[in-house]
Amino acid sequence: MSWRGTLTLILLIIAIAAGWAIIRQRANLSATGAAQARPDYILHDFEIITLQKDGTEGFTLQAPKLARTPGNHEMNIDQPTFLFPDKNGERWRSRSATGWVNGEGSEVRLRGNVILDNPQGAKKMRMETEALNVFPDANRATSDQQVAITQPGATIRGRGLEAQLDTQRVILKSEVRASYAPSIQ
Repeated sequence: MSWRGTLTLILLIIAIAAGWAIIRQRANLSATGAAQARPDYILHDFEIITLQKDGTEGFTLQAPKLARTPGNHEMNIDQPTFLFPDKNGERWRSRSATGWVNGEGSEVRLRGNVILDNPQGAKKMRMETEALNVFPDANRATSDQQVAITQPGATIRGRGLEAQLDTQRVILKSEVRASYAPSIQ
């Protein structure tokens, strides 16, 4: 056999070995989980006013950082402050460590040191919890965590919350305890 034949045989063996190695490693090369998508955009130190389908204000959002996920348009927010208008034109204000808004803007999830209050309302009320879900279109808020509700002269604590923000009706589901300040006469 000539040197060209020997070289051809060696290169053929190397090509077969490389092909076999690639086929064998194919399982390790395929993706094992969901790919982490980079955000469409990131906003810093901003204010957004969302609108409902009828053109009225859905909510106002202020935060130091927002990242929107491509495709489903979900928003992840650091240290958000939301203002949710009610039917009387007053605004409920919420603050939390993090926030998430679905692509349609119909659900807001607040996590970490959540405070929801109505500083402009006739009936002052402040709710504190670790997790709160707000549905702006329905003027509703829910939580399955411990909640503390403070009003002038009273503090009520319980687990689980259903709140109608436009009527200021709040239901605590379990473990309810109330304390009242003595009245001044």
